[in-house]
Amino acid sequence: MERRYLTIKEASKMLGVTPLTLRNWDKKGKLIAYRHPINNYRVYRLDQVELFLRAMESGTGNIVLQSKKLKIDFLED
Repeated sequence: MERRYLTIKEASKMLGVTPLTLRNWDKKGKLIAYRHPINNYRVYRLDQVELFLRAMESGTGNIVLQSKKLKIDFLED
């Protein structure tokens, strides 16, 4: 199963928040970002963003997604 990663801009658009909000959530541990191995930019796993979006839409309260620091391998298409 291939993991797809989103940039901070793509994730913020999907969630309907600003990139600054995502940066704050990352600092607070609410939605953890991974770091791109080359440029150290924040990237978000698509499955985690979708899970977070469903939790926001259902109004089930705060969801905290914890993750380990993982090496991300990017393959060119």
